Parts: sequence; C-alpha cells; structure tokens
Amino acid sequence: MRLFLLPYFTFYLFLLLNHFPSYTHSLCNPHDSSVLLQFKNSLALETSAESTRWPRCSSFASKTESWKNGTDDCCQWDGVTCNIVSGRVIGLDLSCSHLKGKLSPNSTIFKLKQLQQLNLAFNDFSGSSVPVGIGDLVNLMYLNLSNCEINGDIPSAISQLSKLVSLSFSNDWLDDPSYWRMRFDPITWKKLILNATNLRELRLDSVDMSSIGERSFTWLMNLSSSLVSLSLTNTGLQGNFPSYVLSLPNLQELDLSFNPDLSGQLPNSNWSTPLRYLDLSLTSFSGEIPYSIGDLKYLNQLSLQACRFHGLVPQSFWNLTQLTNLTLANNKFSGEIPSLISNLRHLASCDLQYNNFTGHLPDVFDKLTDLKFLSLSNNNLGGQVPSSLFHLTELSFLDLSYNKLVGFIPTNISQHSKLNTLSLDDNMLSGTIPHWCFTLPSLKELYLNANQLTGTLSEFSNSMKSLCLSNNKLQGNFPNSIFEFENLITLSLSSTNLSGIVEFHRFSKFPNMYFLDLSHNSFLSININSSADNILPSLETLFLSSSNFRSFPKFLAQLQSLKILDLSNNNIHGKIPNWFHEKLLHSWKDIQHIDLSSNKLQGELPIPPYGIQYLLLSNNNFTGDISSTLCNASSLTILNLANNNLTGMIPQCLGTFSSLSVLDLQMNHLYGSIPMFFSEVNAFASCDYKVKWKPIGRTITTVFGQLHKTRSF
Repeated sequence: MRLFLLPYFTFYLFLLLNHFPSYTHSLCNPHDSSVLLQFKNSLALETSAESTRWPRCSSFASKTESWKNGTDDCCQWDGVTCNIVSGRVIGLDLSCSHLKGKLSPNSTIFKLKQLQQLNLAFNDFSGSSVPVGIGDLVNLMYLNLSNCEINGDIPSAISQLSKLVSLSFSNDWLDDPSYWRMRFDPITWKKLILNATNLRELRLDSVDMSSIGERSFTWLMNLSSSLVSLSLTNTGLQGNFPSYVLSLPNLQELDLSFNPDLSGQLPNSNWSTPLRYLDLSLTSFSGEIPYSIGDLKYLNQLSLQACRFHGLVPQSFWNLTQLTNLTLANNKFSGEIPSLISNLRHLASCDLQYNNFTGHLPDVFDKLTDLKFLSLSNNNLGGQVPSSLFHLTELSFLDLSYNKLVGFIPTNISQHSKLNTLSLDDNMLSGTIPHWCFTLPSLKELYLNANQLTGTLSEFSNSMKSLCLSNNKLQGNFPNSIFEFENLITLSLSSTNLSGIVEFHRFSKFPNMYFLDLSHNSFLSININSSADNILPSLETLFLSSSNFRSFPKFLAQLQSLKILDLSNNNIHGKIPNWFHEKLLHSWKDIQHIDLSSNKLQGELPIPPYGIQYLLLSNNNFTGDISSTLCNASSLTILNLANNNLTGMIPQCLGTFSSLSVLDLQMNHLYGSIPMFFSEVNAFASCDYKVKWKPIGRTITTVFGQLHKTRSF
C-alpha cells in the first residue's frame, strides 16, 4: 500500500477553497442543474451484486441519489462543487457512485464549461471510449477516469486541456488482460505533454503505452518544473528509460513497475532530492546502486524487486533513515548485510530475499522497533539466528529460510510478540524447537522443514494455520492437539520419526486443508480405513509415500481439486479402482503429478489426463499395451513406466512431446522403433532399441542394455 499521498493535496485544497461556506453564496445556475439531471438520467445504478467489483466502494451510496427535480440549489447536491459567487458548477466528484452505462460522446456533462475538477473513478461505463467531448472542458485542472471500464484510444482532444494539474487514467486490475484498457498513441502523448505544462500528477497505470517509443520519454523534460508524481506501472513501455527523469527537481513519486521490457540505470548523481517513492519492480533496470543514492534523505519507499541489479549495496544506502518500505528482492546483490541496517529505524517492511548476500546477520534488530515484515530467504547467510529479532513487538512475518544458518532457535521471545509467520526452512539449525513455538498465541504459520532439529514435539496450545516440520530428527508421538486446530490448511510432517496411530478420519475437521504430507514415517501407523465423508474436500496436494498402505485410500474418491498425488513405496496391490480412472478422466482436470511407483499394482495403465507433467508408475505389475490415449498427455515432462510387464508397440507420439525430459521404459516387453523425430527442445536422439532417457546436467544419456550412447546439447 502506498503511504505517499502528497500529490493529492492540491485536489483537497481545491475543494476547500471552493466549497467553504460563504455569506455571498449563490444558488446553482439553472443551466448547470438541468445538465446534471440529464447526465444522471442517462445512466443506471449498479445492483448490490454488481457493486462488489470495487470493495472500497461497497459502503458508499451513489452521490446522484440526492439529485432530484424540484431541488433548486444543485450546489448542495452530493459530489457537486460550485463557484461561490457565480453559482456555476466547477467541481464534480462522482467516484464510487455505482454508475453504470455507456458514456456518450455527446454527454451533457461536457456542457459544464466552467468545470475545473471531474472525477468519475470506480464506476462502470461498460467499455465506453474516452469521449472526444472531454476536450471542450478547457478549464479542467483535475481529471480522474480511473477504474471505470473505459477503453480504446485516448483522443487527441485530451491535449486541449492545457490547464491540467492532475490526470489519472489508471486501472488497478493488473492481472486480467481481458479487462478494459485505454491506449495512448505517440502523437497524442506528445501533444499532451507539450501542452499541459502545469502537470504535477500523471497516473496512467495499465494504460497501453506500448507504441510510445524510447524517444518519447524525452518529452517528459517539458514537465521538469512541475512534475511531482509519475505512475506508469504495467503500461507496456519498452526501450531505455532516461535516468535524467530521476533528476527532475520536484519529483517525489516515480512508479515504472511491471514493465519487463523497460530498461535503464540509476543516475550516478543529481537525483531528485525530494523523491519519496520509487518503484522499479519487474523492469529490466540493471547495474549497481550508485553511492549517490544516499542523497535521497526523504525517500521512504523503495522497491527494486525482480530487476537486474547486482553488486554491493553502497554504504551510503544505509543512511536513508526515512525508509519505511524496502524491497531489493530477486536481484543479484552481494556482500554482507552490515550492522548499519540499524540506522533504518522507521523501517516497517524489509524484503531482501533471492539475492547473494553472505556473512553473518548482525544482531542489531532491536533498534528497528517499527519492523513488521522481514524476509532474507534464499541467500547465503550464515551464523546464528539473531535473538534481537524475537524482541520486536511489532514483527509479524519473519522468513530466513534457504540460508546456511546454524545453532539454536532463540528460546526467548517478547511476551508482547505479534509474530504470526516464522519460516526457517532449509538451514542447518540444531537443538530442540523452543517451547514458545507451541504456545505463542499469535503464531499461526511455522515452517522449520529440512533442518537438524531434535527432541520430541510438545502438544500445541496455540492454533496453527500452517505447520511444516518435515525432514528433521524429531521423535515421540504424533501430537493429537493438531486436530484441535480450527483453520489448518497445510500440514507437513514427513521424515520426522514420529510414532503412534493417526486415525485419518479426524482430518475431516479441516475442510480447507489443501496440502498434507505424512510420508516416510516408518514408526507411524496411519489408519485410512474409514467410511467418514468429507475428509479433506479441498485437498490439492497429498504425499503419503512409504506409509505401509495395502489399498487405495477411499477418501480420494471424494476429492475434486487434486493436483499432486504421491502414494509411492507402499504395498498397494490389485487393480486401480474404477473410480480412480473416472477421476482422472472427468474430475481431476488440473492434476499435474501422479506417483504410484513401487507398489504391486496390476492391470492396465491408467489413462493420463491432458496437462499432466509427471507420471511415475515404475516397479509395479502393469500389463497390456501403452494406449494411444497417452498421446493426449502432451505436456509430460517425466514419464517412467520401467519395470512392469507392458507389451506392444512404443507410441510414436512420444517424439512430439516438446517438454519431455525423462523417459524410462526399460524392463518391459515393448517392441518397435524409438520415435524418429524427437523434438529438438528435449534433444532426444532416435534409436531402434528399448531405451531409457535420462538427463545428466545438459547431457541426454541413452541406455540400451549394456550399450551406452551420450549426446550433448
């Protein structure tokens, strides 16, 4: 969420000066009153169901409900601002008014010639184009058509609004490419920038600007003395963005995020020193952070996530003492995180994950008393987990996973802690799990997978949403207090040496659970022979490998959304149930991974659904042919049917599977030729033998009994 709101100050100042009560107040001009009523009658109001598109507007009533015939003074209507002397309408704010319908090119609203402010944001104009008539409102200073389902080319008439101070055509629906989208062509863009020389705020998020060439960026210099806020996120900009825009003397906000084809570098000097907000996330900006960034003494939000930056973070960076939100994630920054991080005492959110930071974490976090979110995962950090992190009373999210941390998890934590999520996966932590992990009321998500933790699990007195302790050296009984959790959605306890009996029907208490992994617990007995209904109806991922089952779990027949299933290394025997075949064909349309290997299954192979990526059925007793229906599964990446009793011809369609990287058919009774035209993407060679293909690094190895052939690519 952006905390930077300064560009809107002038808008509220405008309302204050023009709507403040005055003894010389005049009644609304009759012409303007008639125009407003005609505009109201040209549109409908959304129903309560339709208005859910914009949750921020749900509590607002339509401002036009107060517009009624017979009411003499339209200056008293909601959303209307009048000149206090002439009575002419100069401001119209109908944002969040639940208006619905086409915005006519000849709409009466364009007859309000004195209009200085027009805000129609968060309404539904059903794919209308930006009306050409907008150019008649030559006195407009503030225009906001954001999030109101307008699309098409922005007319050149917009350039006639030479008095514009604030222009917003933004669209918040960034992840829906079919959503209404306006377009700027280079000529209209140039005319606007060259004529509207007073522009302070320009927000065009999700407007299509892909035709705006690299040279067009230079026109922004025409706004060098006025521009305060520029937001062009998700606009399709391409080319090299000039660094001198970051030197505009009054610039306080710049957002170029979600433009992956936009490149550029940070300036080495002459930054815009008033800059408060800078977001270059998901662009192709590159290079190192220059030492001069330390001049931005007012900067409070900086996001360089998923760019192409690299190198050391300069020491001057840690002098940005006003920072509240910092994101450098998904780059190639290196070096140590210095103790100078404690200078950032206003920091509320810090995300440095997915970089190459090294060294030990300094134990200086007790000075960051406002810190709520910290992620340093997926780096090469070593040393111990800083105990000062657990003394922060505002910290709710802490992720130090996928590093090289050693030692114990700190045993003490502030009694006022608000810690909600703790992730220390994939480190080298040892010792026991601290007692507070089982009792801290605020803790809802605990991820400690893949460490060297020891000891027994205590019973929980808090209520977890996600609990992941797999691949540790734990022991003791399975904690039955888990079944008292009210909102559990993720449970991972594989390879933990737990013992006891788990009655699987008790999982029926978790209707929203989507991930469950209890694999590889040789001392744990899982009783799946239950007739209970509605066991895990939302389950998407299930790992029950090496769990000593002798039959298919019947509760699988109730699932509708399964995506990953691993029942390998059990003792399941007999034919695959008919209901399982039916699920594959008709219900599990999004399934990606099936592993039934190393069981005692018989009969024909299951028919893999379209879209599946991993199908592992090796080391069973399957018989019959490989059905031609296998050709429908063209997204397969790994297919392993080895060590069965399959007969018949090898399907030639395997050569067309562009994603296939591992194919294992050995130890069957297949015949025929290896497909002659393996896709160049997987670089399979052709051969007339029974074959096992296995990628080793960037090499495909072909095995023909004792004959070996290697092809590099």
